[in-house]
Amino acid sequence: MTETLRAADVLARRLYDAGCRHAFGMPGGEVLTLIDALSRAGIAFHLAKHENCAGFIGEGVHHTDGAPVLLVATLGPGALNGVNVVANALQDRVPMLVLTGCVDADEAQTYTHQVLDQQAVFAPITKASFRLDAAAAEVIADKALAIATAPRPGPVHIDVPITVATSPARERGLRQAPAGETVPADAALAQAHRWLADARRPLAIIGLDALCPEGPDATRAFLETRQIPFVTTYKAKGILAEDHPLCLGGAGLSPRADSHLLPLIEASDLILCIGYDPIEMRTGWRNVWDCAETRVIDITPEPNTHYMHQASLTLHSSLPATLAALTDPAPAQPHWSGGEIAATRAALQAAFPLTDDWGPAGVIAECQATLPRDTLLTADSGAHRILLSQMWRCSEPRQLVQSSGLCTMGCALPLAIGRKLAEPDRTVVSFSGDAGFLMVAGELATAAEMGIAPIFVVFVDAALALIDLKQRQRQLPGTGVNFGHHDYAAMGRAFGGHGHSVRSRSQLRAALTEAMAADRFTVIAAEIDREGYDGRI
Repeated sequence: MTETLRAADVLARRLYDAGCRHAFGMPGGEVLTLIDALSRAGIAFHLAKHENCAGFIGEGVHHTDGAPVLLVATLGPGALNGVNVVANALQDRVPMLVLTGCVDADEAQTYTHQVLDQQAVFAPITKASFRLDAAAAEVIADKALAIATAPRPGPVHIDVPITVATSPARERGLRQAPAGETVPADAALAQAHRWLADARRPLAIIGLDALCPEGPDATRAFLETRQIPFVTTYKAKGILAEDHPLCLGGAGLSPRADSHLLPLIEASDLILCIGYDPIEMRTGWRNVWDCAETRVIDITPEPNTHYMHQASLTLHSSLPATLAALTDPAPAQPHWSGGEIAATRAALQAAFPLTDDWGPAGVIAECQATLPRDTLLTADSGAHRILLSQMWRCSEPRQLVQSSGLCTMGCALPLAIGRKLAEPDRTVVSFSGDAGFLMVAGELATAAEMGIAPIFVVFVDAALALIDLKQRQRQLPGTGVNFGHHDYAAMGRAFGGHGHSVRSRSQLRAALTEAMAADRFTVIAAEIDREGYDGRI
């Protein structure tokens, strides 16, 4: 006897076939059939305390399993609560299926309670938006998955009407054919080869798009064979281990780091943009080179429509295939023969020392000294994120994740929950400012309910430290940046975890050691001076 399937079942089965094993969100009556279908298909539904955090928890899992994120939200306020994380997924290349409940089309004509045009809301912040139809459920699922995972990956929205979810549907075995790899035309490749052969001071800037499947291996082979030094954006850190002699570390948000890196760019005779999009960088990185004076090769999966930089030669193609085609033996003459790369590496190390007794730099230095080398890290937005991204040396891709393009506060804690859920045997630590932590503290309950043990480090200075610094730099009065001093360690204990307040490196070391052995999550509140970032970033 043929099994009777609902449209929601067809959708859920396709998501399972695509590798999805987890969905995150908060249910409402309009998505109960969908959640039931996900469960029947073998996809676990996890209750979060806010849809925005649910999406970030899903992203944390995605960085391990590679499957698209599944964010489930009911209609109206549930869907709108997810807007931030969906926009973040678009800018940070996170494949995501945003599944929202909605009333049926005929009912929407006369029923207005919590009803709004959700497709219109999500259209500007997704790659596509669909309304599920029972007769085309499999086609819509297949299209959504193909669009979400195609370069550049990003979110796709599917509105799921209440009665459509329960309507009979069938599977026909449709599958999207995988796209073949594309390489540039022979003439463009030949020109790139000539420029690489001519270059004596080449420099690569590596961005988020280089983290595509097979991208890290192709990038490593190309850089090592060609012996080209490189800088990464913060989210591309670790594409090669940062103790690699060619690595100049992360860049993008620190004027202190830029003071050493931008002169190197100015001195380059060939700049290679490898999956690089300046969306991750501060305004000081717009048009930092002149293509009339410096050759620039841009290897990108999509055309440049941002105009934040220009290129002399654009290779709009598959990054792994293109790098493989350009990976020739090392040049006959050494690059940067004047010792500029070693000098810049030394200057950057001196600019971000690991020797502070305390303060934000001391907290980061002690964490790096105490935690295992393969610790998975998440960072919230704020001054601590800039300092952390400059100081921490990553040994693998995606070891440190953050909201890079949108710079969303409150992302670190839920990202860490997702990372620990996906890799329970690894040490997972989030770094949050106290303001960002307060935005999402309710998700401590989610960590407790999941029975996982990430470590949440909170920089406690009772201020929006980065904005406070900018106000003082402009000689403006401190307005809207100060708030109360709260007991974050007690919050951790109240939600069923452990909590420590620390004021020295020795106290922090003891708290971290205890937290790594704990069977529940730990909140470590590091009490620092809000002016501790002055001269550091």
